[in-house]
Amino acid sequence: MNDTAIDYAAVFQALPGMVALLTPELVYADANAEFLRVTGRSREQMVGRHVFEVFPDNPHDARASGMRNLEASLRRVLASGERDAMALQRYDVESAERPGEWDERYWSPVNAPVHGPDGSVVLLVHRVEEVTELIRARGGRAADGHGSGAGAGSRGRVLEAELYTRARELQELNERLRLAHAREREVALALQEAMLPARRQVGHHRAAVRYRPAVGALNVCGDWYDLVDLVGGHRIGVSVGDVVGHGLGAAGVMGQLRSALSAASRVAAGPAEALNVLGRYAHVVDGAESATAVTTFIDFDHHTIAYSSAGHPPPVLVHADGRVEFLDRATDPPLDALPDPVARPQACTTYDDGATLALYTDGLVERRREDIDTGLNRLADALARHRAADPESLADAVLWELLPAGGATDDTALVVVRL
Repeated sequence: MNDTAIDYAAVFQALPGMVALLTPELVYADANAEFLRVTGRSREQMVGRHVFEVFPDNPHDARASGMRNLEASLRRVLASGERDAMALQRYDVESAERPGEWDERYWSPVNAPVHGPDGSVVLLVHRVEEVTELIRARGGRAADGHGSGAGAGSRGRVLEAELYTRARELQELNERLRLAHAREREVALALQEAMLPARRQVGHHRAAVRYRPAVGALNVCGDWYDLVDLVGGHRIGVSVGDVVGHGLGAAGVMGQLRSALSAASRVAAGPAEALNVLGRYAHVVDGAESATAVTTFIDFDHHTIAYSSAGHPPPVLVHADGRVEFLDRATDPPLDALPDPVARPQACTTYDDGATLALYTDGLVERRREDIDTGLNRLADALARHRAADPESLADAVLWELLPAGGATDDTALVVVRL
């Protein structure tokens, strides 16, 4: 059965658990039948209304915090794009049959993002399990709230309070961990921004750069790009590279290699010589094992591209007429693979005005259980079809078509230059 034969709206309504969909503004977009049944609300009472307008905190309970906790969780999902499981919550609900009266209720919520084509969060999945009866059962009380005796009722209240207290402690601990993670992420973002080059370094040339970390990474990775003005003539150097691993350690190695290649490119006679220098430097950098890089020297006066690769996927040159050329005639092992300095190969090609050059890292084209040529052909096809678009639009189109909707499992860097 293919996707077109499945009625996903019917599946949503038939889900055995309570599930609702919220917009990024925290407005109900839909709720399944079980959600409506358990909360005692109609679809008309919910859809199009703000979540806390439908379910406010109990005004008679000064310690009520369910609304605040739920909003914090939903905001975390919107900001991080990641699922958030909440601790047990007491969140009283106003009785549908007796307005003004509030039923004591306990819930176990999980909130998850639905990503759009550009990676942004377009919907929130709010799944809830009501555990009120479980809390009462653990407390030794019957489902109607009446215990079997005074002693049972007292013990039940003690056990219930203890369970609820432990859940609140767990939530506070999770919040502290999230704050620590947020601080680490701020450091990571600042580090990444400092290490990647500003666009002003490529002058007036029409170029677009994109950087996407792997799903679950700290928004930093070992992939990098570099664009520099070269000495002598109307030339620029464009490079990308890939360090094995994710996180702050890989980012630190990435910064060292990128800076070294940027400096070498400014004084080297060509891209092969720049990679020779970088290869020698990689031998003394811990964590640079198996790092790859490719660099191109573009000469706008003579319409040529000189290039050299150290174990990296080949750049793609899309000519103005749509013909695709992989720059794969100067490929060598990764940066630290050669025990003794050996001159790396270099090749050169020509282009006409209106051509497009794309450099990228393997996260864009590699997929598990798929031949690399399949990914390369997919990239070539996307670049050729969108070649008339400006570099910014072209880069967005390529990422949209090639990266999985939920995010890639490997880091990705992409540079697009209009020649």
